[in-house]
Amino acid sequence: MSRLLEVADIFRGHGPAWRQANAGHVSLCQLKVMSAIENCRTAALGGHVARCENENCAYTQIAYNSCRNRHCPKCQGTATREWLAEREAELLPVPYFHVVFSLPAQIADIAYQNKAVIYDILFKASAETMIAIAADPRHLGARIGVLSVLHTWGSALTHHPHVHMIVPGGGISLDRERWVACRPNFFLPVRVLSRLFRRLVLERLDAAHRAGQLQFFGKHVALTNARAFAAYLAPLRDSEWVVYSKRPFGGPEEVLRYLARYTHRVAISNRRLVALDDKGVTFKWKDYRIEGPERYKVMTLDTHEFIRRFLMHVLPQGFHRIRYYGWLTSQTRVKTIARIRELLAAPLFPIDAIKAVNAKPEQPKAPEHPCPCCGSNMRIVETFLRGQQPKHRPSPKVRIDTS
Repeated sequence: MSRLLEVADIFRGHGPAWRQANAGHVSLCQLKVMSAIENCRTAALGGHVARCENENCAYTQIAYNSCRNRHCPKCQGTATREWLAEREAELLPVPYFHVVFSLPAQIADIAYQNKAVIYDILFKASAETMIAIAADPRHLGARIGVLSVLHTWGSALTHHPHVHMIVPGGGISLDRERWVACRPNFFLPVRVLSRLFRRLVLERLDAAHRAGQLQFFGKHVALTNARAFAAYLAPLRDSEWVVYSKRPFGGPEEVLRYLARYTHRVAISNRRLVALDDKGVTFKWKDYRIEGPERYKVMTLDTHEFIRRFLMHVLPQGFHRIRYYGWLTSQTRVKTIARIRELLAAPLFPIDAIKAVNAKPEQPKAPEHPCPCCGSNMRIVETFLRGQQPKHRPSPKVRIDTS
């Protein structure tokens, strides 16, 4: 069975030529991401050799270290599992809603040149919108908690900054004396959310421009002028902005499944790659403008264009793409969730208790790292550093473990 195509294969084969062709136009963060993905699960990062403890088997396997870069398609599994375990203990026995805030194309265009500033505006304006409308007595009249996740891509790897929010269907009253539930299958009016979001984003953009926090290059260089910038944003003040509230999740398990898919996602997963040949990179994508099976399509991009689109979504160093607002902030999360559980008369289960409840009946302990040949335990017999080659060799006709 042949190994599946990976983003790393594209970078290793075509990355050097792409870097040379775009010298001087590639950020240090993008170069670091390329290098990390190219070296992931290779001898360049070191690794270890494991051997079966069964002397009659002695199966030997080499495992290379992962890069752990947050943009690498292969390195998000462990981070996702650890993060989900923490979130599982925080889930409440209430409906959860999924709300999406998107930036208009005109702002997305200038966001690419001002990622840290405008993505931060997107986060804060969308959260402030949700919290303000929810606190209004005409709507919910309560303080809510919000988990926000930034995505910057569309399915075709285009630049499409938007925030996915997971929000419990209700909030705690301002006096902390009761839980205020939202209406069934309805959280907050999207038209009201859209208009406040629009105003807050435009106000913050104007303030950022006056403070000299925005930079403009190429076709947008004229926007350095205050009047030109105001004229550029003017049509957006009367247009409808996209805020989408999806139906509530079916239960806590569905919330966790959704979070597992969305929180640590990268621009494109290896599973969507179809082929790499003289025509370019072929991958699967979803056309959201179409309903039904016809929305699932295949696209081929020139290899250099594919690399450019992938790296378009590299976030600035230190920029957090998962954020918490309202009573889900780290300062108040634990106490507020405990108080809400009291109000809901729901028991508070720490994560260890949840795991114990969901655990299967105790069975004989299986090897932590079973041998694929005989099932015995695999033991590490050698560790090698970056750039070194292992002294032990893998068993014949067995591929090196790079999964």
